[in-house]
Amino acid sequence: MASLAYGLCTLTAFGCAFLLLRSFFRNKRRLILWSGLCFVGLSLNNLLLVTDYLLRNVDLSTVRLIPAIVGMMLLIFGLIYEDK
Repeated sequence: MASLAYGLCTLTAFGCAFLLLRSFFRNKRRLILWSGLCFVGLSLNNLLLVTDYLLRNVDLSTVRLIPAIVGMMLLIFGLIYEDK
């Protein structure tokens, strides 16, 4: 049951990333780009979480944090950069 919930979270994050990046290519607003890239990182994090859950003998906890941290750093950079 948990793998289903994690899988749905992954699909939702990929969907958000797709919609945000599609909106960026139409409107050319850079803040939407940073948000879309953040969701790409979060969806990769969720994908690694599903993989970690299904492969119980492999610990991917440190590896799966990298895309999440990079995604959040991109969003923070975008928020700061767009403020100027």
